[in-house]
Order: sequence, then C-alpha cells, then structure tokens
Amino acid sequence: MNKSLITRASILTGLLIITLPLQANDLQQRQSELKSISVQINKQASTVKSTYRQREQLLNLLKKDEEAIAAVAKKINQTKLSLKETETEMAKLNTRQDELNTLKKSQQSALSKQLTSAYLAGNYDYSKMLLNQQSPASIERMLTYYKYLNNARIESIKALQETLSELDTIEREQEQRQTQLNSLMLDQSTLANKLKNEQVQRKSTLTQLQNTLNTHGAKLEQLQIEQASLKHLVDRTLSMMKTNSSMAGLKSNKKLSWPTPGRIKTAFGNRRSGKIKWKGVTISAPEGRNVNAIAAGKVIYADWLRGFGMVLVIDHGKGYMSLYGYAQALLKEPGDTVQQGQTIALVGRSGGQSEPSLYFEVRYKGQAVDPARYCAR
Repeated sequence: MNKSLITRASILTGLLIITLPLQANDLQQRQSELKSISVQINKQASTVKSTYRQREQLLNLLKKDEEAIAAVAKKINQTKLSLKETETEMAKLNTRQDELNTLKKSQQSALSKQLTSAYLAGNYDYSKMLLNQQSPASIERMLTYYKYLNNARIESIKALQETLSELDTIEREQEQRQTQLNSLMLDQSTLANKLKNEQVQRKSTLTQLQNTLNTHGAKLEQLQIEQASLKHLVDRTLSMMKTNSSMAGLKSNKKLSWPTPGRIKTAFGNRRSGKIKWKGVTISAPEGRNVNAIAAGKVIYADWLRGFGMVLVIDHGKGYMSLYGYAQALLKEPGDTVQQGQTIALVGRSGGQSEPSLYFEVRYKGQAVDPARYCAR
C-alpha cells in the first residue's frame, strides 16, 4: 500500500476523532459554502494539496447536508406516527358515536313507551281508589306498580341524559382531533418540501465531491480512510460494551430476520477495491423503509460516520454487536434499549451513496462475521 496514502489516512482518522459535533446550519448558508468551494475549484490549479483540501471541505459540507436530511426525515417519521395515532383515535370516536346514537334511539323509544303507559294509566288516582273502597291489597299492588313505573322513567331519563352528555363530549373531541389532524397534515407537507430542498443541496455537494474523486488513486485513498474510520468506531464501541447477563448475544443456530427486506447488493467478503473487502452486506431497499433491530440490545452509537453516513450500533451482549449504516435517519439514541424487530432507523443514501440501501454488519469481539450466519430470509 502506498505509504503517503496510509499517512494521509492516519491524519484524517485523527481529525475525525477530535472533530466536535457540528451544529445544524441553515440551508442557505450551506448553499453559499458550496458555491464558495466551487469557485475555489475552478480558480485553483489541480494540485494534490488543493484537491485534498477541497475534498475535505466538501465532505464536511456533505455531513451537514445529511445531518439536516436526517433531522427532517426523523420529524416526518414522527409526524407520520402521530397522524396514524390520531386517525386511529378518530376511528374509535366515530365507532363510539355510532354506538351512542343507536343507544340514544333505543332509550328514546323505551322512554316514549313508558310515558304512553303512564298516560293510559292516569285515570287511576289515589283518591278514587280509596273512595271506591277497593281492597287494601289491590291498592298496595297499584301503588307498587305506579312506583315501579315512576322509577323506571327516572332511570330511563337519567340514562338518556348520560348518553347525550357523552355524545356531546365525543363531538368536542372529534373537533379537536380533526384540528390536530389538519395541523399534522400541514406539517407533513411543509416537511416534505423542506426534505426535497435538502436533498437537492446534498446532490449538488455530492456531484462536486465525486469530481474530486475521479481517479482510481483518490477513490482507493477514500476507501482506506473510510475503513480506518470504521475501525476506530469499532474500537470505541468495544470499550463501551459491558457484560450484561440480560443480553443473550446472537446464536448462529437460531436464524434471525434481516434488518429490512430487500436485495443483497454486495455480500460479505466481496472485493471493493484493491485489497479492501466488504466487512458487511449492502441491502438495496426503498428510501424511508423501516430498519429493525435483529435482536434485543442497547444502542451504543448513533451518529454520522465518514463513508457510512448515519450509523447506529447495537450491543447485543456476549461480545456481539450489529451495525446499521447509510440510514436516512436514526430513530434511537445512545443508551436506548431496543427489542428484537423494533424500528431503529430508516433506509437512506447517506455517506455519499447514490442509491438508497442499508449497510449492515455483525461483529463478534470486534471482528466482522458474515451476517448470513445469523440472519435468514
């Protein structure tokens, strides 16, 4: 391997280690930065030094673009879940409203019959019964009957009032939910436009970046730096992994589901360039599709990583970890506990990928192993 390439890879890895998390920048500012870099590229001679500096500037800008996309995509996902919950609540309210309307009609009908019966029985009053010298037993039976009818009417009226009150409450809740639904739909539309603008900005940055990687040597150097970044990440996460008896690790004899449905685009061990091989698999899938944890565990890393974009790492215990890259957005934070099959991210094209996909690795004590040993279709 070229010594100068290794040296530069080491320097860049060091830079990646000490770089502080970037604050979210305004889209207009990033567009201005890209324009400035483009002017530099056009003006400066194509020397190794200037190209290297411009590439670093573009990579830094790409990170900002993809972090902005991730933030918007995460909000869209949250809004989508809120919409689904609100629609479910609306459906429950509508069902309960139908039930109450049916009950109201039944109660009104029963009350109407009771009032009719009371009216027809109205000729019998207490004084007439006493003057007619009816037997005490007959009078007692008639009084009991009147008392029963009166109590039944009171209960029917009370039940009808309760039904009408609940119907009124449901109608108010429906209005509130509808307002919430309209607001969420407006938010979704606004966020969709914002996401589109961010993706246009990222595409411009990526085009400029690819222009600086138009030679085989530059591409190989970039892959070496990316691999160094990944190795550093694995070393860091290994030190963060703790022995936890509640986490059972992974078992090769118990096949798990792949993190997302899709076609395996690159398999474990396939050659990337030179002596560099794939440490995991790349799964081709639509952008925005759910990425699920292959097993229960604890999130120990969730951030942007050079060459792999938005990356999330889960500690499964017993020395096992799984890594998910190229994500559009990460839905979990470091320290979060996740269950098997729980959605943790969305399929994307971060890390400078041209097509949406998921990069997926399984490691045991830091060493990459073929995910196919643990996952099956």
